[in-house]
Amino acid sequence: MIPRPELISDLSASFELTSGATVSGDLVDAVRRALPLLDLRPGDSGEIDVRRDPAMGEEAYRLTVGSRGIEIVAGGGAGAFYAAQSLHQLLPPASYRFSERASWPVPGVRIEDAPRLGWRGLHLDVARHFFPKREVLRLIDLMAVHKLNRLHLHLADDQGWRVESRAYPLLHEVSSHRPRTATNYHREPEAYDDLPHGGYYTLDDLAEIGAYARARHVTIVPEIDVPGHASAILAAYPAFGATGEPHDVLERWGISPAILSPLPPTVEFLTTIFDELIGALGQTPYVHIGGDEVVLDHWAGSAEITAYRDELGLATVNDLQAWFLRRLADALAERGARAVVWDEAFVSGGLRQDTVVMPWRGMGVGRRAAAAGHDVVATPVFPLYFDYAEASSADEPMAIGDTITVADVAAFVPAPEEWTERERARVVGVQAQLWSERVPDARTVDYRLWPRACALAEVAWSGAASDGFAGRLEEHLGRLDAIGVEYRPQAGPHPWQRRRPHRPAGVRVAEVMERLDGMTHDAESTRPSV
Repeated sequence: MIPRPELISDLSASFELTSGATVSGDLVDAVRRALPLLDLRPGDSGEIDVRRDPAMGEEAYRLTVGSRGIEIVAGGGAGAFYAAQSLHQLLPPASYRFSERASWPVPGVRIEDAPRLGWRGLHLDVARHFFPKREVLRLIDLMAVHKLNRLHLHLADDQGWRVESRAYPLLHEVSSHRPRTATNYHREPEAYDDLPHGGYYTLDDLAEIGAYARARHVTIVPEIDVPGHASAILAAYPAFGATGEPHDVLERWGISPAILSPLPPTVEFLTTIFDELIGALGQTPYVHIGGDEVVLDHWAGSAEITAYRDELGLATVNDLQAWFLRRLADALAERGARAVVWDEAFVSGGLRQDTVVMPWRGMGVGRRAAAAGHDVVATPVFPLYFDYAEASSADEPMAIGDTITVADVAAFVPAPEEWTERERARVVGVQAQLWSERVPDARTVDYRLWPRACALAEVAWSGAASDGFAGRLEEHLGRLDAIGVEYRPQAGPHPWQRRRPHRPAGVRVAEVMERLDGMTHDAESTRPSV
């Protein structure tokens, strides 16, 4: 089973589960949603009996299969849902296919289980390449199978804005598309495909995504990345920029100097956007506000912004960036949501204490954030950036670099033993990132995520991959086959998944890690360059 339960023991008896079997008890709907292909029906007494135990955690469960039926005891709806996912994994892989088969044998077993980490996440960058609603809903289903519970949607970047705004309609009318896209993935020489690319989610789409996710115990974490990465926003509303000059939605990759102004109209604009996001999603306990890779030159060169900084009593533009992000976090707190940021925002200082930090540049800065009392979601480039290739082979599809393997992900420990107990307690989760500069379509999403996300699920649920993971993964691939996931085969890509000719190779992970180490070394005293 993936992820492996905390405690599993075999029992001698077994049970034949029939399609259309009845479910009775307290949490019937959660079990039925988890097993839609079995067409389970509610009843007064059923082959599957579900009971709530308030003494258990919300996501905890106990599953027992015997000759007389199946018993689930759970702390809440999430626990019952995860118990049903474990029950499904006890069935043959063919049970994941829609068919007319009437029954399935279930081996006798007793499982007692609860997750080690509360935040078990995947990140999908829909700004660089847009993926329509159907692909997001499918990803939520795949996450549910693996007991992953946070979907972080990167909705805005230099290359596109991906959500409707009724208050600022030029965002989706202008900023949601670009006339062409860079194809060389490096700045020199320039090469473009000359094909328009774009798309956005309506607020109704976002409401549907939120409801669909909640029914599967997945929380949507929307990200509006500010104050940098702002080319697309400023293409629609240049007045919110530091210079007021016109911008275009960026066609190439990399970091842009485009930056929002920190002045009050920009804060008002962003809080209105937050209101629209929160209103559409319904329940939004977290909103990611970015704070990464910010080029502050235009702030430093603006007399108006400098005067505003002086009025606030702030010494540097770095202090002003920290103030700006805290002001946004305060606005989110007023709306019942916590801010989430990338680690540069922590290094800048001044965060609200309840702000969640994602240390993408390495767990060294993550440890400093934890020591400072911030909740931390482990997101380091190595081994959790899934836009990196899985092998140093010319056959691999184009990636930003190589190599991050399934084994690398399985070996990751989010809260290392050498950290203090207090620091480890601040690691609330782990999340893999899929940036989409080199992920142009849904088939590539499948290839990049799976089966590495299976290893992520094990680490996120258990805190570390357990013995025998490789063997269990081999069996689990049969389930992915049945579901229709176009994952990367363990032996390497199928012929149709291989790299297109004449594409340059990416950079090596070791080179990236060396650079990131330099960026984060002695981060307590180092400020971002101006």
